[in-house]
Amino acid sequence: MATRRSRVLVTGSSQGLGMMTAQLLAKEGHMVSLHVRSQARVAEARAELPAAEHVFVADVSTIAATRDLARQANSTGPYDAVVHNVAVGYQEPRRVETTDGIELVFAVNVLAPYLLTALMQRPGRLVYLSSGLHRSGRADLGDPQWKRRRWNGGQAYSDSKLFDVMLAFAVARRWPGVFSNALEPGWVATRMGGPGAPDDLTLGSVTQAWLATSDDREAAVTAGYFFHQKPRDVHPAARDPRLQDALLEYCESCTGVALSRD
Repeated sequence: MATRRSRVLVTGSSQGLGMMTAQLLAKEGHMVSLHVRSQARVAEARAELPAAEHVFVADVSTIAATRDLARQANSTGPYDAVVHNVAVGYQEPRRVETTDGIELVFAVNVLAPYLLTALMQRPGRLVYLSSGLHRSGRADLGDPQWKRRRWNGGQAYSDSKLFDVMLAFAVARRWPGVFSNALEPGWVATRMGGPGAPDDLTLGSVTQAWLATSDDREAAVTAGYFFHQKPRDVHPAARDPRLQDALLEYCESCTGVALSRD
């Protein structure tokens, strides 16, 4: 891990993998800010990590609240790293829309990290949480909101996790001065993974913290995809610049916010 002290924001950090990552970072001496969905979760998060520098509140299923999260974070000064950990799992048996008219899985898993990336002061490192299920994803932007297709919650989730890797690699290409990477924690015992998940949850948090702060040569890279601190192959579509740009354009059309270029 790094010897220097970093300021890190971890989204979706009231519990589970996000909280474990935040706790590990704080234990290593970094200044950590948390993000929770509602005011009711603030006390719980503070109890889990009293050392947290800030606890930001925002339900990132909506564009307005995600904008406000970016405002809250920017008001506290620049961050050295942002860990985009927030996510929702499968939505079965029906498609759910947010108040913006956006399908929920896409709104939280893709639009929220896109919008935060575009609106926050640029950090030195960005870490995006994906999943091994991204390899079953489809990089088809013809109907990402599932308005015409028959709803399939598992496929929508897999697609969103592929889009997260595409977003990480698109940012790495547009912002060469930023280390932008993605990872999969494995099938771990979170609310999404379930209690019987076989992989080590701790190693998922170690990898997130490592990518956010470590000066190890293996971590100080960009456009990488990792599992338990080791590089791992990705869906070929994730590295296609044309598909990356199409995703950025689609996210811009949904939010009205463009991702800047260097």
